Amino acid sequence: MKIKEIISQYRRDFTAIYECEHCGATKKSCGYDDDYFHRWVIPEMSCEQCGKKGDKNYRPLATKYPASAFLYNSIHSLKRKPAL
Repeated sequence: MKIKEIISQYRRDFTAIYECEHCGATKKSCGYDDDYFHRWVIPEMSCEQCGKKGDKNYRPLATKYPASAFLYNSIHSLKRKPAL
């Protein structure tokens, strides 16, 4: 399987249309936008139609954010709470 189109993304969580390189079948599923997911998880996904896994020539997509990026929930999560 490979990513045909990313439909939506919030931080590193995304929803995408995955496409089989062998039979062309598609499915909508979620994913996680980090290097490990793109390099190891996606190529090991089995197609529901033909049962085959990713092609040997699979090229992973680049992530939206660098691996070192820390994505904060909000500016308020950075503030320390006062000691009681």
